[in-house]
Amino acid sequence: MQIVVPEFMEEDILRTGLTGCDILYDPGLVDRRDALLAVMAGADAVIVRNRTRVDAGMLAAAPRLRVVGRLGVGLDNIDLEACKARGVAVFPASGANDISVAEYVISSAMVLLRGIHAMPSRLAGGDWARGALMNGREICGKTLGLVGFGSIARETAMRALALGMEVIAYDPHLAPEGPHWGLKTGRVRPVGLEALLAGADVLSLHVPLTEGTRHMISAAALARMKPDAIVINAARGGVVDEAALAGALRQNRLAGAALDVFETEPPPPEDCARFQGLANVILTPHIAGLSQESNRRVSEVTVASVRKHLMAEAL
Repeated sequence: MQIVVPEFMEEDILRTGLTGCDILYDPGLVDRRDALLAVMAGADAVIVRNRTRVDAGMLAAAPRLRVVGRLGVGLDNIDLEACKARGVAVFPASGANDISVAEYVISSAMVLLRGIHAMPSRLAGGDWARGALMNGREICGKTLGLVGFGSIARETAMRALALGMEVIAYDPHLAPEGPHWGLKTGRVRPVGLEALLAGADVLSLHVPLTEGTRHMISAAALARMKPDAIVINAARGGVVDEAALAGALRQNRLAGAALDVFETEPPPPEDCARFQGLANVILTPHIAGLSQESNRRVSEVTVASVRKHLMAEAL
């Protein structure tokens, strides 16, 4: 059986977990689409991150393909309907990077509230700037608003509650009463979206990108937020209207933002230019779910799913 892996993962876990398979591991193959489609002709499985498009073109080039392993949880780059029609199973690494994303959200919130993320370069340049930073804010007592309350949001909520935050959440897919709102260290209060926007000191997004969530954090939504609030998006690019967000930051209608995901990745220069010169923004290249620990967990979960499926089909 042939396994094609066109993006990076923990190679030792890949080769140990799929012993006996013919493995083509080439993390740069994602950038050579024609070459990728050519090798897919003999592939029984493909393991991808978020950049490889598993679409009709790939499926047509891969007549033997039986399973797609996704090194992460977002499925925007995989045509699920086309895979289903072809009988190709898709396995995301659910839960494997929850902790990493939750820690990114909380750490970004703490840094932005204190206003210290730009300080090392300022101080190295001779700017003591103590007066400008002596009124930073504590995270304790602030309200965290979660848009979506899936597994990553719940990990985030537990950490926020442990730090003394109040936590509110909006998730139209969950009943307003139920055990999902109760966590080990406290309780999350379900609210409507309007109440969440108005009440959050820190707004964190935890929803997939769909037609219903695209630009749900729009100029109008941002206008309903407190002027000293912070927005964090480590979910999916496109959920936030980036131009509207940049405008709100420049006009001091928001205190800060952290973006780990973008509508186009990598973002073109004109999109990046929106945030140039802003001292109250953290921009990172889609790495919230990546850490030494989560990279191994994600690889282990994905390899186990692919192996189990191939073995089951072989019986």
